[in-house]
Amino acid sequence: MRGKMFTGIIEEVGKVLEVQKTASYARFKIGAAEIMKDVKRGDSIAVNGICLTVTEFSAAAFCVDVMHETLERSSIKSLGRGSRVNLERAMPADGRFGGHIVSGHIDGTGRIRDVKRDAIAVWYRVEAAGLMSGIIRKGSVAVDGISLTVADVSADGFSVSVIPHTAAQTTLSEKGPGDIVNLETDCIGKYVRHYLGMDDGGKEGGVTREFLAARGFL
Repeated sequence: MRGKMFTGIIEEVGKVLEVQKTASYARFKIGAAEIMKDVKRGDSIAVNGICLTVTEFSAAAFCVDVMHETLERSSIKSLGRGSRVNLERAMPADGRFGGHIVSGHIDGTGRIRDVKRDAIAVWYRVEAAGLMSGIIRKGSVAVDGISLTVADVSADGFSVSVIPHTAAQTTLSEKGPGDIVNLETDCIGKYVRHYLGMDDGGKEGGVTREFLAARGFL
């Protein structure tokens, strides 16, 4: 998973054309149209939120190699021929930030618990017990690469309210209870947690109230 910057604004829904799998890696050929206009070998493209590198391409498709760690950490291992995927090219230096900072490095997966319609919006409830320390109400989360605002949280999951445009332009409208989705928590939040010593259940030497007070900040 190479590190580029994305914004979580999906450009296009592509389709998996071919899959080759071995015990340690997989190769996917993905059909697309809009994003193929300026693709080059070595470019980074987020596929369902996973930052992958273009190894080959044609006018209407590109290929990516997926290593073992990515297969184990994400839902990409479940994709087969005909699967539809969310696609986003890496953000250009002069691009517009429409979503939030998305690295394409998946933190883990979640399971959709339920889907409910509320007027024109659709609410998705996602189980993500192991990731909730990095998800806050009114914060940002990438679900299959889609930048969404967290509407509500609980100890083991969170809810998002999806507008019709987002549902129509992504694969989220095709998801239902029981489906697995890739999740990336807020990048800035990860750094804050790290510097506060909140990683992996806590560690010594982080920024605490005592640390700040001793240095005159409180």
